[in-house]
Amino acid sequence: MAAEEGKVDPMKQFQVEPLFGSESWEIAGFNIAFTNSALWMAITVVLIWGFVFVGMKRELVPGRWQMAVESFTGFIDDMLEANIGKEGRKYVPYVFSLFMFILFANLLGLVPVGIIPSVHAYTFTSHFTVTGVLAAISFSIVLIVGFWKHGIKFFTLFVPHGTPVVMIPAIFVIELFSFLIRPFSLALRLFVAMMAGHVLLKVLSSFVIDGMNGGIGTSLLVATPSFVLMIAISALEILVAGIQAYVFALLTSLYINDAEHLH
Repeated sequence: MAAEEGKVDPMKQFQVEPLFGSESWEIAGFNIAFTNSALWMAITVVLIWGFVFVGMKRELVPGRWQMAVESFTGFIDDMLEANIGKEGRKYVPYVFSLFMFILFANLLGLVPVGIIPSVHAYTFTSHFTVTGVLAAISFSIVLIVGFWKHGIKFFTLFVPHGTPVVMIPAIFVIELFSFLIRPFSLALRLFVAMMAGHVLLKVLSSFVIDGMNGGIGTSLLVATPSFVLMIAISALEILVAGIQAYVFALLTSLYINDAEHLH
């Protein structure tokens, strides 16, 4: 019975479940029930707002919170200036919000709140629908900026300078396909990275539980090494959480640069 209870479904952590039931939560045939995913999105937004609000005191001698907020803001500002130039300043609010939202979401999913009964951290960036929406917003900004600033000339982005006339049709199709695939690759990269790490942690946790249920010998041979590996992978996941947020923001800035300068 103990071994049966120790079984862990590594995919259960990704299930989207309504928190207050799904009945009477429909508008025009669409269910709008408040889910666990929506809850953790709200928690993420509140924490980011609180983090920024506390750090906006503008004290002459900045405290730790103010220095942290200014460091993150300066980091994004430097990244945009390096990749876009002076024009990148106007995108700081969006890219900063995007970076912080993904970073906090990734880190919150690693908080060990599972030790509290009926409380489980939820990593909503492990869902392609969420990362897809974030990528679609960034891609929409690229399209709006590109056509607003350059008009029909925006299509020259798909024909590199110096391309032989005879190769223009083929190069145009290839470059256009490469451009259109960007939001999918942007969303898929974050989704896969976060999902894979959490699945691995769940699998290792099942080894720990089953090993402990199997007796002292099995616990020493299976549970202990698995637990140590879980700690190491959790530390690695913290690094991955930051890297994925940075990569998403960086690629967004590079795509906006294409819209600004048609490179």
